[in-house]
Amino acid sequence: MADEKVQPLPLKNRYAEVFTTALKLGLTSFGGPTAHIGYFRDEYVQRKNWLSERSFADLVALCQFLPGPASSQLGMAIGIKRAGLPGAFLAWVGFTLPSAALMLLFALTSSGTGFSEAGWLQGLKLAAVAVVALAVWSMGKTLAQGPLRATIAIGSAIAASVIPGIGGQLVPLLAGAIAGLCWLQPTDMHTADFEPEQNVLLSQEKPMSYRLAWSALAVFAMLLLILPILARNCASPLWSIADSAYRAGSLVFGGGHAVLPLLEQEVVGTGSGKLTADIFTAGYGAVQAMPGPLFTFAAYIGGSMAEGITGVLYGLIALAAIFLPSFLLLAGALPFWQTLKRNRQAQAALMGINAAIVGILLAALYHPIWYDAVRSPRHFVIVLLVFLLLHVWRRQPWQSVAAAAAAGWLIL
Repeated sequence: MADEKVQPLPLKNRYAEVFTTALKLGLTSFGGPTAHIGYFRDEYVQRKNWLSERSFADLVALCQFLPGPASSQLGMAIGIKRAGLPGAFLAWVGFTLPSAALMLLFALTSSGTGFSEAGWLQGLKLAAVAVVALAVWSMGKTLAQGPLRATIAIGSAIAASVIPGIGGQLVPLLAGAIAGLCWLQPTDMHTADFEPEQNVLLSQEKPMSYRLAWSALAVFAMLLLILPILARNCASPLWSIADSAYRAGSLVFGGGHAVLPLLEQEVVGTGSGKLTADIFTAGYGAVQAMPGPLFTFAAYIGGSMAEGITGVLYGLIALAAIFLPSFLLLAGALPFWQTLKRNRQAQAALMGINAAIVGILLAALYHPIWYDAVRSPRHFVIVLLVFLLLHVWRRQPWQSVAAAAAAGWLIL
């Protein structure tokens, strides 16, 4: 990370930079939402220097509180900071495009072949273990310094491990905020943590307005009310697909795995426009092997409901509908979040929340990431080697991911 201040690029160049960076992450970020946070931190904080460790953690906290795909929302938020609202859209397109295209192609051309035990896929899961471990280690050194914040982090890891469902995320975050208000002060942090980020390439020209925020929230609520009416009263299955996907993206916390039961309830059955359980399960197995967000499973669902161009259209509608709530909620929440952070009490609460984020990541490192991936000494060896590549040799994540996939293909 360079010490000298680097002049930000012109806005038109930042659009291309946001898209290409997100596309690289969309091609290489395996392992699910928690692993994506590790990949994002390495790219946006360590390599690109677009925002500080503290600002990154603040955005992670905001996205954990919002329903929808947290990692995609995090990418959108970073895109907004880098290049305004167009940056959010470009970040989403880049991160989503590879997985969405593959899932749509799978829906249109495959009857569903399982490959969940392939050696290369196991290698990708092991790479995600190393990426998340490095993120927990590095963020912990910055955000969980001192006995109080370290205690919040460990307590949050314990709570996240024993409380089921979305409560395992929200309870530690709320407890961390309360602990921060009660026992922490902004002066407890390193002085640089509240100084202007002179060497960070944050470059949004103008902050988002409250008028735009209220408009986004109004559109979000209006669609949540109108789409079910259109689905019931219009003969085209397009509206039913849009309604199911939009509600899934609006009301589900916990990322892609949490949304699957709701989607299954909506689309699996014996009636017209329904999928069989086998087709649904085949798509679920395929999306596990994809980089990027698990919410691209919606493209597979839409594409499986018809053939040819109609299937492509349905897939794109489902994809847009499931991610649209995330964009609207983020645009609605971010201005209020930025204002709230300037309050000293809010700063103290955020200190506790950021320490809790470290604990939640630590718990996720064990389950599901480590628990599902590391099953033998050979698996552990691959994790150690990938960690060595990332932390000591400073290889880029895509290089480490490729090495892990090759190792898995050769020896697992």
